[in-house]
Amino acid sequence: MRYILFVALIVLGLAACKKDKFTTAPQISYKSLKPNTVYSNLPSQPAPVITLHVTDAEGDLSFVPGSDSAWIFVKNLLTNTSDSLQFPDLTGVSKSNFQFDLDIPLTSNNLIKGSPRPSPKTDTLYFEVYIKDQAKNKSNVLVTPDPVYFIFP
Repeated sequence: MRYILFVALIVLGLAACKKDKFTTAPQISYKSLKPNTVYSNLPSQPAPVITLHVTDAEGDLSFVPGSDSAWIFVKNLLTNTSDSLQFPDLTGVSKSNFQFDLDIPLTSNNLIKGSPRPSPKTDTLYFEVYIKDQAKNKSNVLVTPDPVYFIFP
């Protein structure tokens, strides 16, 4: 009897530690960053895109004209410059236990900047990213594990 009670307590403890995938505050996880190389002298090259996996219990992560919208915040950790982007319009998507992959194009001149060192050089850029939903709940903050190499020939 004592062993059954001990095993039941262990199972109950493990079940209580399980984190719910869908929470009121949005949760983000890193998927990819492509392409990872940018040349300063090529104006028509594709912009790097960060892809995140996003989950939210309420699904209040959309652009809504005329009201509070969800926002994406990105910071270049080398230059300490940041920018915010509005979420895309996701109003037709299911709201409960919402999950999707979000592509964030780094097209802002504030984000793809290098250090003031003289050329030729290659700067390694990492980015800090988080999101806020319409209720202003802030997600976890993550730093891209993969860099963007900003090359100044």
